[in-house]
Amino acid sequence: MSDDELAFIDEDVNFAGDVDASAWKVIVADDEPNVHDVTQLALVDFHFDGRPLSFIHAHSAADAFDAAKAHPDTAVLLLDVVMESEHAGLELVRRIREELGNSTMRIVLRTGQPGAAPETDVIARYDINDYKEKTELTAGKLTTLMYACLRGYRDIMTIERNKQGLERIIDASRRIFRLQSLDEFTAAVLDELGALLSVHGHEPSGGIEALTATGPVGGLTVLAGTRHFEHLRGQPLAEALSPETAERINACHKAAYNAHFGNEYVGVFKARAGHDKILYLRGYQPRTELDGHQLDIFARNVGVSFENIQLKEAIEDAQREIIYRLGGVVETRSKETANHVRRVAKISRLLARAAGMTEREALIFEYASPMHDIGKVGIPDAILNKPGKLTAEEWEIMKTHAYLGYDILKGSDHEILQTAAIIALEHHEKWDGSGYPFNKRGHEISLHGRITAVADVFDALASERCYKAAWPMDKVLTLFRGEQGKHFDPHLVDLMFAALDDVVAIRDAYRD
Repeated sequence: MSDDELAFIDEDVNFAGDVDASAWKVIVADDEPNVHDVTQLALVDFHFDGRPLSFIHAHSAADAFDAAKAHPDTAVLLLDVVMESEHAGLELVRRIREELGNSTMRIVLRTGQPGAAPETDVIARYDINDYKEKTELTAGKLTTLMYACLRGYRDIMTIERNKQGLERIIDASRRIFRLQSLDEFTAAVLDELGALLSVHGHEPSGGIEALTATGPVGGLTVLAGTRHFEHLRGQPLAEALSPETAERINACHKAAYNAHFGNEYVGVFKARAGHDKILYLRGYQPRTELDGHQLDIFARNVGVSFENIQLKEAIEDAQREIIYRLGGVVETRSKETANHVRRVAKISRLLARAAGMTEREALIFEYASPMHDIGKVGIPDAILNKPGKLTAEEWEIMKTHAYLGYDILKGSDHEILQTAAIIALEHHEKWDGSGYPFNKRGHEISLHGRITAVADVFDALASERCYKAAWPMDKVLTLFRGEQGKHFDPHLVDLMFAALDDVVAIRDAYRD
């Protein structure tokens, strides 16, 4: 070793600075410079599990504490007992174990004054892993000691990593089980997967790439991806990946099993109606057999969550379809079309989001909206379908459909039906107080009622009926400007104009 190298060893170390991430970290804490030199010289070519040592030098107990704090993943601390004081090393052991809470670091006490701290007492009272006299640590014994310490540290960290991995799987499963939609599911799986892989020792910014895909066997489409896969969203999997990789994924998909292929992993989540989900990893090499097993557990839990979300969405789809059909029956009875309720529901959701409702609130609004005219089931056909103008008495009967609808729906504890009850009651109220049934005005009318009034009238005017043609759009917009602040909430009219392209697209998508 050259004089320059020895001089470098004696310099103070920036404990928060860069240290070789692939190496085992070893803190040498001793107030004698030659101890640092000899230790590093004896272990300069040492490797364990294919990894070298990276030395961090501290010349006092205070420096050693700072080093341990800056590098909590230090594997071994070679610690002198006597430094600033006779028991500085022993006090440092206590601080590392108690203040820093570091129980994984292997601590070896080295002393040149064995009488000052008897071995039996020290081993019994302090959480250390070995106690050596400096005179007995020859190069050979120092190497043997390092093997023993690093094996212990490696095994402890393996247990700790596996414990963290299992905790991560449990936490991830809990979060994924709470998801409300398959769109959320896709993003969450990639997020939770990244967290699990970091527990396995893979950096999030490392070489692992992941993607999720959906579709039938041989017809998968990429849903989302990370790193180099990020731009593949929406592409056919067969075109996004190499033919060999796509073939392996399709084989797993067809057989419905999870598999490792070298540094690749394929997870398969079967679904109804051909909407299976696929998880693909590239660049992932389990460091232990248990790492791979944990990934399989994670994938199975994700699969269970996927099935639960699918079942939930299937139930919601059925409920929504029932609501649409019931609403459609009411509209058909009054010579309206079933698609009228779909258009009003979709437009209402659009305006609800624009008005500041959350996605969940807007979705509930959409599900509730088709029941806005349910009260018409209580109106006699002679009045409901009278071809001419209603008499004053008939008009009063017609207006009761708002309260009748509310009365039908109000008794439910279900959030959708409670919302539907409010919509049924208030969608004929007007901003200026001239509506019915209670002549509410302005913000006395619920946001649900105000939005439905806009959506319902827009669709009634802008859509074709069997008994009338659709109004020209400029005529519809002129009416809304004229009724802004009268019939309609002026802010909602502005929002509708701002989103007019989307509103018209909804009308066109659900034509009669």
